[in-house]
Amino acid sequence: MKPVTSDTSNRAFYREVDEEVRRERMADIWSRHGVAIVAGVLALLLAIGLGLWWRGHREARRGVEGERLQAAFDRLGAGDAKAAGAALTPIARDAGPGYRALARMTEADIALSRRDNAAAARLFASIADDDGVAAPLRDLALVRRTSAEFDTLKPDAVVSRLRSLAMKGSPWFGSAGELVALSYVRMNKRDLAAALFGQIAGDDGAPATLRQRAAQMASALGADAAPQPGGAAVAPQLNDAAVAPQGRGAAAAPQGQDKPAT
Repeated sequence: MKPVTSDTSNRAFYREVDEEVRRERMADIWSRHGVAIVAGVLALLLAIGLGLWWRGHREARRGVEGERLQAAFDRLGAGDAKAAGAALTPIARDAGPGYRALARMTEADIALSRRDNAAAARLFASIADDDGVAAPLRDLALVRRTSAEFDTLKPDAVVSRLRSLAMKGSPWFGSAGELVALSYVRMNKRDLAAALFGQIAGDDGAPATLRQRAAQMASALGADAAPQPGGAAVAPQLNDAAVAPQGRGAAAAPQGQDKPAT
C-alpha cells in the first residue's frame, strides 16, 4: 500500500471543497430561480405540444379544404357552374393561401366563360396582391389579369406591368411576352415586337400553339422566325420586306390572331 502523501491529501481536500462550493452554488441558484426554471421548462413543453397540435390541425384543415375544392371542380366538370361557384365562395374567402388562390382562379375562369372580363380581372388582382400566395401563382394571376384587361389598358401600361415577366428564364415568358409584344405593335415599336415574338417562337418552354402563333406574328412583322424542334432559338432577322409602321393601335396580326388568349 502506497503511503498517502501530502500532495495527494491536498488534492483530495481541494476536490471536496470544490464539490461543496458547486453544491452550494446550485442550491443558491435553485433557491433563487427554481420557480422560473420550472416555469420555463413547462412553457417549452407547452409550446412543443401546441406546435404539434397546430401542425396536425393545419394538415387536417388542408385535407378538408382539398376535398371541398375537388367537390367544386366536380360540379364544374359536370357543367353546373352555379353550384361550383357557390362551393368556391367560402374557399376563396376563408381557406389557406394555396387553396384560396386556386378557388379564386377558378372563379375568374367562370367569370371569363360568362365574358365578364372585369369580374375576372378583379379576382386575378386579388390573387396577385395577396402576399400569402406563392410568387409563381401571383405572377400567373398578374399575367391573366392583364390578359383580361388588355383591351382597356394603354400599351405602355401593359409593358410596364409585365416587363419583368416577359424575359427569358421567366416561367411565364411566353404568355407575358406575347402581351408585351402585342403592346409594342400598338405602340408602333414593330422591331421590338418582332424580336420578342421571335424569341417566343424559339422557346421550348412555351406551349406549341403559342410558339406557332409567335412565329406567325414575327413573320407578319417582317422577321424570319419559326418554332424549331427541340426549342432551338432562332434570332429574328428583320428583312427588307418588313411592314411599314401604321397608325397608333393598328393591328399587324394575321386574321384571328390580333388578341391574346386568356
